[in-house]
Amino acid sequence: MTDPLDFNPLDPTFYLSDPHAIYGALRRDAPVRWNPAARMWTIAAHADVMAISRDPATFCSSRGVLPTDGGRAVAVTDSILFMDPPEHARHRKLVSSAFTPKRVAALEPVIREIAASLVARLEPGAATEFVEAVAAPLPMLVIANMLGIPGEDRDRFREWSDAMIAAATDPSDAALVKAAELYAYFDDVTSARKADPRDDIISLLVNAEVDGELLSRAELLGFCMSLLVAGNETTRNLIAGGTRILMEHPDQLAVLASDPTAIPRSVEEMLRWVTPVMCFARTATRDVEVGGVGIASGDFVLMLYASANRDEAVFGELAASFDIARDPNPHVGFGFGEHFCLGAALARLEARVLFEELFARFSRLTPAGHPERLASVLMNGLTALPLVAHI
Repeated sequence: MTDPLDFNPLDPTFYLSDPHAIYGALRRDAPVRWNPAARMWTIAAHADVMAISRDPATFCSSRGVLPTDGGRAVAVTDSILFMDPPEHARHRKLVSSAFTPKRVAALEPVIREIAASLVARLEPGAATEFVEAVAAPLPMLVIANMLGIPGEDRDRFREWSDAMIAAATDPSDAALVKAAELYAYFDDVTSARKADPRDDIISLLVNAEVDGELLSRAELLGFCMSLLVAGNETTRNLIAGGTRILMEHPDQLAVLASDPTAIPRSVEEMLRWVTPVMCFARTATRDVEVGGVGIASGDFVLMLYASANRDEAVFGELAASFDIARDPNPHVGFGFGEHFCLGAALARLEARVLFEELFARFSRLTPAGHPERLASVLMNGLTALPLVAHI
């Protein structure tokens, strides 16, 4: 009989059901466990995820961070996600100025205008597919604005971004074609910005230097791709998943509709509960123990963020309950350590503003059909969330 703890973390159908019963058993019985199906270690406890995240010298990113990266050759120039210190810090610094608290806060009027226009399209009392109408376009329009992408190209960005996420689960020929299209597009844009710089992130990158040298073409394209996908997918899934869980807890939704000051804390609980990026991986660079279990040099370890965010040792007996008033809330919804999400403040701002605008106009949200889950080993996403908004 197959042990249920030997689930295949590379099988997207595992995540389409509720994986939290398995995660709970892992935390209780085997928080650090060798997974024979995927030939990697699964790391289920919050403390162990934090320990790995804090130690990039022992657990590197340069041999892959996606669940499907185990055993494949990874090019560090493909993404800042694959970089280790000190290279990672030098490259991260190039764009960190675009994500300072002051710069992010200055985006609120633009984000609010976009959010208000999307919410205004919702017809009271009529069924709406919320992902397509609101959750997907908001972060796409915001990151495209920051990158300096013309309005007429933004629909293609949604298609390309989705294809990059799909490739993390199934690197099909169709997904690779879309990835090539995206790289070709960014190649053209970066060339144009070199000749005619503007006030956008791509212009910042094409003129940036690391150790006195400009970024290579591969580094530039990898940066652009990472910013697009990270700036879009995570926030989309936070908003969609957060809206879904609020509909399942109408009493807590009513609190937000009557008291907008409760929204920022509720966003933190949505991040914990949804965990938009379900997991990331590292590779052990030496023989080491995690949670009292020996891990060999070269072993692939998968940090189950979604499990860590329900860890009873950190979040108490009610870790499996959704509570918008939860405080403190030390979730790992944005990762931790060297690779803590660069756009965390931006995602929080977008979600806060969206829910402020949504609940300023509507007092209730009710389901209008069944949500549809994204088949992914990486993102906890919804492809559809039909609902009715009520004044």
